[in-house]
Amino acid sequence: MLLEVALAVLLGAVLYMFLSQAKEETLPIGDGWWGEGQRLDSKEDETVRPFKVETSEEEINDLYRRIDETRFPLPLEKSCFHYGFHATYLRKVVSYWRNQFSWQKQVEILNKYPHFKTRIEGIDIHFVHVKPPHVPQGCSAKPLLMVHGWPGSFYEFYKVIPLLTDPAGHSLSEDHIFEVICPSIPGYGFSEASHKQGCDSVSVARIFYKLMQRLGFSEFYAHGGDWGSLICTNLAQIVPTHVRGLHVNVVFLGKMKFTQFFSILLGQHVPRLFGFQDEDVRRMYPFLNKVLYKVLKESGYLHLQATKPDTVGYSLNNSPVGLAAYILEKFSSWTDSEFQNLEDGGLERKFSLDDLLTNVMLYWVTGCITSSMRFYKENLGKGLGTHQHDKVPVKVPTGIASFPNELLHAPLVWVKNHYVNVVSFNFMPRGGHFAALEEPALLAEDIRRFIRKLEQK
Repeated sequence: MLLEVALAVLLGAVLYMFLSQAKEETLPIGDGWWGEGQRLDSKEDETVRPFKVETSEEEINDLYRRIDETRFPLPLEKSCFHYGFHATYLRKVVSYWRNQFSWQKQVEILNKYPHFKTRIEGIDIHFVHVKPPHVPQGCSAKPLLMVHGWPGSFYEFYKVIPLLTDPAGHSLSEDHIFEVICPSIPGYGFSEASHKQGCDSVSVARIFYKLMQRLGFSEFYAHGGDWGSLICTNLAQIVPTHVRGLHVNVVFLGKMKFTQFFSILLGQHVPRLFGFQDEDVRRMYPFLNKVLYKVLKESGYLHLQATKPDTVGYSLNNSPVGLAAYILEKFSSWTDSEFQNLEDGGLERKFSLDDLLTNVMLYWVTGCITSSMRFYKENLGKGLGTHQHDKVPVKVPTGIASFPNELLHAPLVWVKNHYVNVVSFNFMPRGGHFAALEEPALLAEDIRRFIRKLEQK
């Protein structure tokens, strides 16, 4: 009798573990309302309105006044970027910003592509919509949603867009031409911030799905980096029959499985046993230095923004120089961790100051730094691996561009546990976290190659 009870308990425990670990097949689309107060009318205004980025002399004079009033700390000798943005180089950047950078000129560049706004779930959503200048006879442009992350913006894609929408104009094959839609995440740039708690990546994915439907695209491709990767992944989980293909340049795997932990311990010595490729070993080991120490060193901002984003937001929203230092430091260390050994953070090795300051200005003129940081609390405030989307497999055909200097490397063998239909996984020859702005040609070609592979199937 005692043995039978023990067996029953053991069988029940095994069954419970199996059922509790079983992945759900779908992610409910749900609905939401993020506007002020209660929703009063049942039907939302679905008008798509043209929008133009504008500036004024008053806006620029206020910026200059605040820059001129900055109190700079004294730098530590030979500290480079190991303590954050180096004060000596920051003075050089600020001098360029104050005396040479032209926001009016950059506004003209921003407006070279058509901008629009439309109201979805109670808030205004901003997006750039670029149609190809010409489409060869017998072809059709493929709709492609491209989603940015933090501390980036829709502007990150400005060097990628022409390679996708006008390949002939850049000596590329016209076998695939795209119609590109780049929205701003709610609370970023010109998209209105949520007035209520809980607007997370799944909510934004639903909003962007409604945007694509409103624009007449029942099926479309999606690409994302940083938060955009998670948002587009959620899109593929919510409406898999509408997302024809998912392409990302960073992968979030959520909660680590026991087998992954075990492979970390022994993978350097017997990589083939755990499905690791040579490049996986090169990027991950020695693990303590290349992964664990790197995560600890680079994740301070994440803990702050996932817990108390508003507190630091007050100072960043008040000081343009503080805002620039906070944002641009990420464009240094997240592009190449070795740049921390340089006094200028290596920023101008990969980017122009005009591009970097344009991105900073999009946060400054819209006053969105606090609302953008809240997105971390909405997504991480309840812990890693606790969300429903962590348990839903991604079955949409997936392409992954794995850049060598990305913050975290995810081996293909791990990726396949969540993205179960990976049709393209490429180790990129160079580049880091801000791939679209840093290596637009490489990213555009990987997207084109991925979709070419899907279309041939």
